[in-house]
Amino acid sequence: MPELTTDPMLLTLVAVLSYLLGSVPFGVVITRAMGLGDLRQIGSGNIGATNVLRTGNKAAAAATLILDAAKGGVAVLLARALLGEDAAQMAALTSFLGHLYPVWLRFRGGKGVATFFGTLLALAWPVGLAACATWLVVAALLRISSVAGLAAAGSSTGWMLLFGRSEMFFLGVVLTALIYWKHRENMVRIKAGTEPRIGSKR
Repeated sequence: MPELTTDPMLLTLVAVLSYLLGSVPFGVVITRAMGLGDLRQIGSGNIGATNVLRTGNKAAAAATLILDAAKGGVAVLLARALLGEDAAQMAALTSFLGHLYPVWLRFRGGKGVATFFGTLLALAWPVGLAACATWLVVAALLRISSVAGLAAAGSSTGWMLLFGRSEMFFLGVVLTALIYWKHRENMVRIKAGTEPRIGSKR
């Protein structure tokens, strides 16, 4: 594992660049490029892959999912390769914040599940795979993306401990708390039984 880097200037640079990378709204870019309209005026208005799927274009949704995950993963891998593990965790947090609160969209971003998966896979792939598997199982059973995302995030810290990655635990708690905060309206609808299912158009 690379040595830890604690130089505040370098970590600040990592934070800024990772935030800007995370801020790229791929869902908005892809839907506009494919002539699908303004994603923020479709369905829930969210910029993530689940809402892109509501356009009926599965290719656009898949591309959004992959790119939203990749921007978090790339930020982590580059930071780790250049500066070490502490920089990698900084990149994970700030790229994730970039997706949630992108400067390009007046800080109105997505809910972070795909980017969350990308950062976990890059930080510790067994943890990332376990979180992805949790999402897939819950989504297959309930067909509700938000429930699957909440379950995956909620289980992630347990997976970190199970796979011996306790150094990620605090980061995992922060990322999970942010996902739950961004899903607060979803949780109200889940409780009321009105949360839409995967593939539905609202």
